[in-house]
Amino acid sequence: MDRDLRDTPEYQAVEGHFQRVLGPAFGKISQATDVAPSPGGRRIAFTGAKLEKLEGQPQTRICVADVDTGTIREITGGPNIDRLPAWSPDGGTVAFLSDRAAPGKHQLYLLHEGGLAEAIPGPTVDGTVESLSWSPDGRSILLAYAESGAELSGAQGSGSSAKEADDVPGWIPEVRGADDEGWRRLAVVDVNANTVKAASRDGLNVWEAVWCGSNQIAAVASESPGESSWYDAPLVMIDPESGKERILYRSDVQVGYPAASPSGNRLAVVEALCSDRWIVAGTVLMIDPDTGDASPVDTSGTDVTYLAWRDEERLAYVGMRNLDTVFGDVDAGSGTASEAFVTSEASGLFQPAFQPMGDDGYALVLESFDRYPEIVVVSNGKVRTIASLAHDGSRALRAMAGRMERVSWTAPDGLEIHGFVVIPDGEGPHPLVVNVHGGPVSATGNRFAMRSPLVVLLVSRGYAVFLPNPRGSAGRGQEFARMVYGDMGGADAQDILSGVDALVAQGVADTAKVGVMGGSYGGFMSAWLVTQTDRFAASVALSPVTDWYSQHHTSNIGHWDQLILEDAPGNPGGEYFRRSPVVFADRATTPTLVTAGLEDRCTPPGQAIEFHQALLDHGVESEVVLYPGEGHGVRNYPAILDLGARILGWFDRHMGPERSA
Repeated sequence: MDRDLRDTPEYQAVEGHFQRVLGPAFGKISQATDVAPSPGGRRIAFTGAKLEKLEGQPQTRICVADVDTGTIREITGGPNIDRLPAWSPDGGTVAFLSDRAAPGKHQLYLLHEGGLAEAIPGPTVDGTVESLSWSPDGRSILLAYAESGAELSGAQGSGSSAKEADDVPGWIPEVRGADDEGWRRLAVVDVNANTVKAASRDGLNVWEAVWCGSNQIAAVASESPGESSWYDAPLVMIDPESGKERILYRSDVQVGYPAASPSGNRLAVVEALCSDRWIVAGTVLMIDPDTGDASPVDTSGTDVTYLAWRDEERLAYVGMRNLDTVFGDVDAGSGTASEAFVTSEASGLFQPAFQPMGDDGYALVLESFDRYPEIVVVSNGKVRTIASLAHDGSRALRAMAGRMERVSWTAPDGLEIHGFVVIPDGEGPHPLVVNVHGGPVSATGNRFAMRSPLVVLLVSRGYAVFLPNPRGSAGRGQEFARMVYGDMGGADAQDILSGVDALVAQGVADTAKVGVMGGSYGGFMSAWLVTQTDRFAASVALSPVTDWYSQHHTSNIGHWDQLILEDAPGNPGGEYFRRSPVVFADRATTPTLVTAGLEDRCTPPGQAIEFHQALLDHGVESEVVLYPGEGHGVRNYPAILDLGARILGWFDRHMGPERSA
């Protein structure tokens, strides 16, 4: 392909498709995250996103939905990004974050009841604020912020937080030392005095934190700021006056989403095997705030993804069980869980999330293949839609999306595996694109249009798209997730291949026209599979790992590959060798497109270049595409259009339906 595709049929097809399905919502709120019910339950604040044109990323505004009427108001006007609303305990003030003063540097702002037209800036910190929470007594706001240059997780897009502009010549080099990353720290704002003070000590990196009562803070923290340090970070209790901490609980895996009751007498956390910070799905632990004693809660096989206390005695949770979303509550006194609602639909930005509402309700954004995201309240086992964000473009997208089916099949070792397939109109068999999710400890859920206009474009052009959740995926318990550890590219690859076999046997897939694509772990799998079998007609590996040895020494999560490979990089001929696609490039015959973001520190662009070059060395057709300014995945328009055009062109060229151009 050429470097500039803008005049090609593929680019024009992708651009026209995105204009058709997104254009009707330009300038309008069309996505919602971070729902926050008011204390009285009359309103739900949320972060609303709107795209003005196919350029850059959506801007976000703080919005409020009236629970009775369903009307939505934008209560902030930017510019740039406003996000993460939080009501004060008395319901009189909405705190939120905004980078309106300096792009990329979020600070605290306050909107007071009766004066929601103008936000008041809070005291600033030296960095960008990533989260905020009110103290139970309403007197203080806890800020968790990242200093300039702090590493970002893969889920955040990798790279680093915004750095201060410096006035030096362009030839001055970038220099990295052992301790050059920015730290993550805590600060407490006195709301009445409008002052801020440090709440964590130097030398402590705080990944996430919540009030535990109004006088102490529960946090996940480490002694180092590097992204790899998160994987060993314990749960600690911090005294905000002194900044000193004591370790409460140290896991042999990972912990996240600490949640404390209003008094601080009860504390809970999720313990899980994790691939990425921000993506946590596992077991609820009740933690004694004084002793650190931990008691697991039986949630009937649900991998819990978020926690929030309703009151002193009830802990609400949500999670995944297989392909379903499960909501429930834990009785803190007995430690027993009861389920309130189970749905085949999905919620949350990456995985299920919510906020408690009233005595038994859950406020959230709910979506499915057939439901464009809606702000809803779930109560007494029923869903009540507060506001739908659907528009003419989303209806057009759904009309061309074919049909989605939940599928299951048996792996070679007898294990049942699950996933989804989206099937175009018309008789099969169809060309099949296997789309492997990232992680590997993540999962594909029942999302609107499978969360990708590109998936729908492929389906509209005659492709079926298969989205498997192989072993290692979330939602099947920690034992299922652990199956990929020490065996990545082993039985999980067979899960995927046997799923393809099942779809061929059902007449869905054309065995001569099967392709594979995916990002991150899905990128690794898209590179790995073409070295293990010749059955794929085309492959697209996005942000892949292809050489585990160089990945370990160039990535910002080098510690994680030791955990999942269960080996050391210095072991000659060990897992770092045996699991690297680049080592087996001589076995590949499949034409492979490889892409990466030049700012990606999670799976650095050298991984894509290595595999591309290795394929060329062995006579295999390959192209590598490197996107400037992008990190872990392509997230900005019009680069998204360019990527879509290259993917569409690659599959059309090598395995497209007869009617494809």
